[in-house]
Amino acid sequence: MCHYSLSCPACGLKQVDDGLTLSCAGDHAPALLQTEYEARTFEPLRDVDGIFRYRPWLPVVRTFAGAGRTTVLRSERLCRFLDMPGVRVAFNGYWPERGGFLETGTFKELEAYTVLGRMPENAPVLVVASAGNTAAAFAAVCSRYAVPCLLIIPDTGLDRIKLREDLHPAVRLVVVEGADYADVIALSEEAAKWPGFVVEGGVRNVARRDGLGTVMYAAAEETGELPEYYFQAVGSAAGAIGVHEAAKRVRETMSGPAGPLPRLVLSQNAGFAPIHRAWQGRTRAFTPAGGGRNALRDVFADELTNRRPPYAVHSGVFDVLTESGGDVVTVDREDAVAARRVFDDLESIDLEPAAAVAVASLFTAVAEGRVPRNASVLLNITGGGRARMARDHTLRQAEPHLRVRLDGSHDAVLGAIRDLFDTGAGDTGPGSRLAGRIGR
Repeated sequence: MCHYSLSCPACGLKQVDDGLTLSCAGDHAPALLQTEYEARTFEPLRDVDGIFRYRPWLPVVRTFAGAGRTTVLRSERLCRFLDMPGVRVAFNGYWPERGGFLETGTFKELEAYTVLGRMPENAPVLVVASAGNTAAAFAAVCSRYAVPCLLIIPDTGLDRIKLREDLHPAVRLVVVEGADYADVIALSEEAAKWPGFVVEGGVRNVARRDGLGTVMYAAAEETGELPEYYFQAVGSAAGAIGVHEAAKRVRETMSGPAGPLPRLVLSQNAGFAPIHRAWQGRTRAFTPAGGGRNALRDVFADELTNRRPPYAVHSGVFDVLTESGGDVVTVDREDAVAARRVFDDLESIDLEPAAAVAVASLFTAVAEGRVPRNASVLLNITGGGRARMARDHTLRQAEPHLRVRLDGSHDAVLGAIRDLFDTGAGDTGPGSRLAGRIGR
């Protein structure tokens, strides 16, 4: 019997999960499906390492050996620098001395393991759109376990896909030149319409959100409580939504009157901040960010540039900000660069651009008095340690199997991508045959 079910927050429909469902079939406005677990207590599996120690609250039917997880630590130097004893760092990346073993350097590995753990046996080819970090995580995990996967990324994201091992033949990488994240999402949705393929789904995939939500489980396990404030840089904000959902589960297990949920403080690039712009009006009204590559030229953290984040959807960004009493701020390049330098000086570990944006937002909030110095704070370092990992390991730059450009109709582009999976007649389905045939 499955230990969880899917529930629609809009209509209340509950259903058994098939491992691939992304939305409710009810006749209503879009809503993010949520998971309901049989387990009513927060009890990590003490004999399990990595993210699957939280399996009772993960929508998975299988686990994978070697999965990492968030490491939560108290940085004495950072606390002294801020004069805030209650700051904890949720580090997601490679930092072996402090327990960080996410080999692709970001918290995207958490979602990769959980998404694969949710999928049924002999699943279709998984189609993943990414700005770079998510593709790196799925490339590494799908290659290790020979899971058929199609990765579609803009050319700006290729440099992030440096791996310890070569891509498995079951994993195909497509680079779209002159594109941004929104472009590759649209292309992946089209490619996933083929028989034998399925789109990963991004924020609509409960496994992605619940995997990212384990950041809060790790913090609760380490400290025994929920923080008062939670800081994270966001593009789609899938991680922030997942953390908020996780906090609600943890709060329900605590004795005594229910306390407030962690206040979400989300940050974006000053030059590209559609969530910040929408939140200023405190309504669901949302206008997608316009522009293409030119609009992103001066952006510090391009992984945060989602033009169509799940802001207005039921249980999306607007709702979690409202429920948590949260806020959205912007960070300019100079402040992000300075924050990254300070963190490196304090802890001798490199940060990914998005993490530097989050650190800068905390520094500014403290300096401006928007966060009390006696508050408990969880700072999500969503990526770090890549430079350190390159010193410790030989990394291989993944080479794309195909480079395309979106000029006019997508038909030719889709045809070229489909040819990567043309394994001939007589096979039973790409999900089961690809690993053995695609490398011919």
